[in-house]
Amino acid sequence: MPTERITFPGHAGDLLAARLELPDGPPIATALFAHCFTCSKDIAAARRIAARLAAMGIAVLRFDFTGLGHSGGEFANTSFTSNVEDLVAACAYLSGRDLAPSLLIGHSLGGAAVLKAAPQLPGVRAVATLNAPFDPAHVTRHFADALARIKAEGAAEVDLGGRPFRIGRSFVEDISAASLGDALGKLRAALLVLHAPRDEIVGIDNATQIFRAARHPKSFVSLDDADHLISKPEDAEYAAEIIAAWVRRYVDFAEAAPGSDVPEGVVTVSETDPGSFLQDVQSGAVHIHADEPAAYGGSGKGLSPYGLLAAGLGACTSMTIRMYARRKGWPLEHVQVSISHAKVHAKDAETEAPRKIDRFERVIRLTGDLDAAQRQKLIEIGDKCPVHRTIEHGAEVVTTLEKTPGDR
Repeated sequence: MPTERITFPGHAGDLLAARLELPDGPPIATALFAHCFTCSKDIAAARRIAARLAAMGIAVLRFDFTGLGHSGGEFANTSFTSNVEDLVAACAYLSGRDLAPSLLIGHSLGGAAVLKAAPQLPGVRAVATLNAPFDPAHVTRHFADALARIKAEGAAEVDLGGRPFRIGRSFVEDISAASLGDALGKLRAALLVLHAPRDEIVGIDNATQIFRAARHPKSFVSLDDADHLISKPEDAEYAAEIIAAWVRRYVDFAEAAPGSDVPEGVVTVSETDPGSFLQDVQSGAVHIHADEPAAYGGSGKGLSPYGLLAAGLGACTSMTIRMYARRKGWPLEHVQVSISHAKVHAKDAETEAPRKIDRFERVIRLTGDLDAAQRQKLIEIGDKCPVHRTIEHGAEVVTTLEKTPGDR
C-alpha cells in the first residue's frame, strides 16, 4: 500500500509533518487520525491502525501536532485549542485533495481533540475515540508536581515518558478551561468509544462519561487487556477491525472505480504481517480475511484459499438456482449449498493419470413446495453456474510484476 510523506500548514502556519496511508485502489473513504499527548504520528498504535484501515480501502492521514515529532513550531506555544485548530487545518488539506474526511479517530488526548473538532467539520459522519479522557485537563496529572512552578514562573520543563517538554501557563489554563460536554451535545456524527478497562493512565470511567454525554447513535467496545498506548499488535489490529466494521453503518462508502477490462472490479489481497498468513481481501467497499487454519501455522481468522474457492462455487450455485426459480415463478423458499474440498487420486475420478486432482463435493438443499421435476431441473441449473464451469474447464492466469520505488 502506498504511503505519502507530506506537509501542510498548521494553525499558526508552521509546516506539520504527516503520512497519508492510501489503499492500493481508489479510497472508499478517508479518516483523520489524532495521536496521544506528546506522542507522534509514528506511535505503534497509529501506524498499525492506519495500515489496517488502508488495507480495508480507507485512506488515513496521521500527522504530528505543532511542536511534536517532525512538525515545525514550538510545543511550549501550543495548547489543546491549537491541537483542535491543527485538526481543522488537516481536514482543510484533505478537502483540497478531494479526500475530505468522513471519519475522525483520536487516541487519548487526541480523542478529546477530535470530539472537540467534529462539530466544526460538517463532512464528518463518524468519530472513534481510543482511551480518551472526558476532561482534557486530565493530562495535567502527568506533571502535577510542576503546576505551581508553571503558574508562578509562566513555564517549566517537565519530564514526560523520559523526554523533556516545556509546558507554559497558557497551555495549563487553556486545557483546564476545556470541556467536552458542549461539543458532545453538538456532535452530529455517530460515536464509537473504545477503551481498555485496565487503562491505568485514563480510567474506564472516562469512557462512561463520554458515552453518557453523547447523543445516539453511539457504541462502546471494550479493548479488554490492552494498555493505554495500545502497544500490542493484536490490540491495534482488533481496534482497526472494529472501527472498519462499525463505520460502514454511518459512512457512505464510494465504490472503487473498476478497471475497464475488469467489470466486477479488482480484488486486492495484502498480507497483514510478514510473520503471519493473515490476509486482507478488499474489493470495493467489501472487506474480508483470508488465513490458514491454526493446524497449518495460521490463526484461523479467515477462510483458507481453498475455502474461498469453495465459497465462490457455493455462492454462484445458489445465485444461479435462485435466478432460475425466480424467472420461472417456482415456490423456492430457500437455497443452501455446502461445499467440501479434498485431493483425491485421479483413478477415483475415473481417470488413468497417476496423480491427484481436486474434488469439490457439493450438497444442495432446496426448501419450498417444489415437485420432483422442479428440484431436478434446479440441480441441473446449478451445474451450469459460471464458477462451476470455470473450475471444470480451467482458466488462464496472467501474472505481471508491478514495479515499486526502489526496484532495480
